[in-house]
Amino acid sequence: MAVFSSLTPVFIAIICVLIGVIMKKTNGEKQKHDTKSKHPSRPWVDEDLKDGTGHPLEEEESEEEWQGLEENVAHVPFTGERYSEAEMIEKSQTFYELLNKRRSVRFLSDEPVPREVIDNVIRTAGTSPSGAHTEPWTFVVVQDPYLKHKIREIVEEEEEINYKKRMGDRWVNDLKRLRTNWIKEYLDTAPYLILIFKQVYGRLPNGKKKTHYYNEISVSIACGILLAALQNVGLYTVTSTPLNCGPQLRVLLQRPANEKLLLLLPVGYPKKDATVPALTRKPLEDIMVAM
Repeated sequence: MAVFSSLTPVFIAIICVLIGVIMKKTNGEKQKHDTKSKHPSRPWVDEDLKDGTGHPLEEEESEEEWQGLEENVAHVPFTGERYSEAEMIEKSQTFYELLNKRRSVRFLSDEPVPREVIDNVIRTAGTSPSGAHTEPWTFVVVQDPYLKHKIREIVEEEEEINYKKRMGDRWVNDLKRLRTNWIKEYLDTAPYLILIFKQVYGRLPNGKKKTHYYNEISVSIACGILLAALQNVGLYTVTSTPLNCGPQLRVLLQRPANEKLLLLLPVGYPKKDATVPALTRKPLEDIMVAM
């Protein structure tokens, strides 16, 4: 009994150590499991902004099959415009000077803009190239004051959350010098809002999904052409990508599930007292590599 009594503290110490090791291991495995199950927070990623090109179609639709396109498209003679070297240099310089005046303007007037002009600039955007000529874009033009205000309410509600919680201090601080925030008055005052949706897939006559190749790149190119077309007619905008607003705006505008919001453009004339940040653009040697 004396021997047992003298060893009791040793046994207790060993048992305590074993319990501690077991608990530490258990907690470690739990934390490891939690880390694996919890995706890293990337709140600036908007699901609607992800390109759906790589998404597999349903099994019965993923097989190689006719996609409803003409098997043999007729080819016709083509003759492009040809200018002298002097004309080319002059045109390239003039066009550069025109687009170099483009600025993102957040103070837009409510002065009316002819609807035909808007139709024409969107026709121009529709000339953009696209993967397999699928033309995966929808341009929704909003002029109705009630709809514009509902869009503003949705955008401002989400943008306030973005600025205060989702975007992070670095992003918010980078925007401070541009004096931007979640208040978007221009969504009410601009005579037109153009919402550009990418069609992540289409529909065949039989109802099956039709692949839209490189849909995001194709629509992005169309957006660039649209910006150039707006500058050409003296209209201004600010490229707006309101994070996490896509689903609500899609429902509001009654767009189908295959359309995802890519860009929102308020379009109009600048206010008389409009201001823009005094920014400069990178010189040619910083953006071009000649080889």
